[in-house]
Amino acid sequence: MGPLFFLHIRITILILLSLMLMNLMKKIPAILINRYFLVSVVFVVWMLFFDQRDYFQQKASAEELKKIQNATKYYNDEINSTKSQLNNLQSKPTSIEKYGRERYLLKREGEELYLFEDTAENKTSTEGKK
Repeated sequence: MGPLFFLHIRITILILLSLMLMNLMKKIPAILINRYFLVSVVFVVWMLFFDQRDYFQQKASAEELKKIQNATKYYNDEINSTKSQLNNLQSKPTSIEKYGRERYLLKREGEELYLFEDTAENKTSTEGKK
């Protein structure tokens, strides 16, 4: 049992392994062995999970952008509403009195002020707390 014997065994094992691999390759569909398909799959997996801007980060960024755009729209609407109120207060002297009475519950001397609460709002707010 010399070195030639071991060399002969190694070559036999390599031949058997290559035959088994060829049989296995015949059983696998050709599309899965195609190198373009394999590269495409690796690329898609890389872009979905491992890239700096992967799919999940893009989705989270899009949601955050939508929230910021909604907030911007809300604040622009509030600014426009406040500007119109300011314009109204500056142009009409009676609106100043109306604004003070409604907002700050101001009254003239000798007047009585009655406050009424809306019972429908109170019922819905107390039912929601239960």
